[in-house]
Amino acid sequence: MAAIDRSLVAELPLFQGLGPGDLDDILSIARSVRYPKGSNVFTQDQVAEWFFVLLHGHLRVVKLTPAGRQVVVRHVVASEMFGVAMAIGRSTYPATATAIVDSIALVWPSAAWSGLVAKFPSLALSTLATVGARLQDAHTRVVEMSTEEVERRVAHALLRLAQQAGRKTESGIQIDFPISRQDVAEMTGTTLHTVSRILSAWEDQGLVEGGRQKIVIRDPHRLFLLAESSSD
Repeated sequence: MAAIDRSLVAELPLFQGLGPGDLDDILSIARSVRYPKGSNVFTQDQVAEWFFVLLHGHLRVVKLTPAGRQVVVRHVVASEMFGVAMAIGRSTYPATATAIVDSIALVWPSAAWSGLVAKFPSLALSTLATVGARLQDAHTRVVEMSTEEVERRVAHALLRLAQQAGRKTESGIQIDFPISRQDVAEMTGTTLHTVSRILSAWEDQGLVEGGRQKIVIRDPHRLFLLAESSSD
């Protein structure tokens, strides 16, 4: 198996502060894997044998509730670590990660995790920061679903996606991966019908522009004001 070029990861936040030799040691036990569009990287409740860093592409992470409802937990973009189940004390993956475009990830065996963080403490600190940010995001979404009207939840969801993976275009800020209205519904705890009604109204008002698997935020400031408006 050919060695992985350290230049692929040297600029990633996860590996900041590590020298060339350190990176070579970390990459020596990794392999590069391609995941075609529509394929699962791992599935919910599968034994967590691997952890990952996404080099290219986009993933959707979905959790199936005991009632059989599918919830989009988050999206993974290039440079992010994911599937680090052992860092949160789990032996299985808590959700299913699916490639929504052709994607490439670096893959390490989970059995190597304890040795890596012992040798490279900065890796543990970076992972802790990542897990903490995702926990905070999850808390924010729980509060939104418990206290906010659907329109504000949808606005917040689109703004988060634009911040995470927004690309400036002539029309506005395009969410830079395929996303459907059903995805937005599953992210915000509502129905496809409700999201379609909201987005259609926003298109008429010039806030967003839709298309097949595409959402462009045409007026981010107005959408932000709508997201932060009080229903009182």
